[in-house]
Amino acid sequence: MARDYKKEYKQFHSKPTEVKKRAERNSARVDMGLKKGDGKEVDHKKALSKGGGTGKSNLRITTRTANRQKYNK
Repeated sequence: MARDYKKEYKQFHSKPTEVKKRAERNSARVDMGLKKGDGKEVDHKKALSKGGGTGKSNLRITTRTANRQKYNK
């Protein structure tokens, strides 16, 4: 079964809370000086979903691989 991205955006990704979280993630990336395609990601030491913020003390730069594997151990 094919994934319906339009429906998924309408039901979840367009909610105001999700838009705000995405904007915070994007601004954290800019603040840390990262660019698209560089293979790096901003890691929140305490996740936004767990009450963490986007302050400099809660952010660190990691490789994409390390950041994605962090929760899949």
